[in-house]
Amino acid sequence: TFGTPTMSPHCADDVKYGVVERVVADFQAMKRDGTVFAGQKIADLITVNGVRVVAEDGTWGLVRASSNKPELVVVVESPVSSQRRREMFEAVDTVLRRSPEVGAYNQTF
Repeated sequence: TFGTPTMSPHCADDVKYGVVERVVADFQAMKRDGTVFAGQKIADLITVNGVRVVAEDGTWGLVRASSNKPELVVVVESPVSSQRRREMFEAVDTVLRRSPEVGAYNQTF
């Protein structure tokens, strides 16, 4: 598989859970509407402690609030290719960037 390290964009403690709630709602609307996301339809959403969005080919992206830092946690993995990993990361990041409270990542890959 092709995975990212744990990517952690800054997000203040007092807003990070609200940001995650908005991200979950955005993904739920996309799935309901059949929106193409990262080049494919959303096959599954797991909304326990954030959201894991799974594409038809098994590529997934996870967003949750960090429990102990003023950050979000973003992880992406693809069983297909590094290109699919990149597409999913960029698509997840586009959703995150709708919230101006989300800052820079702590690293790149």
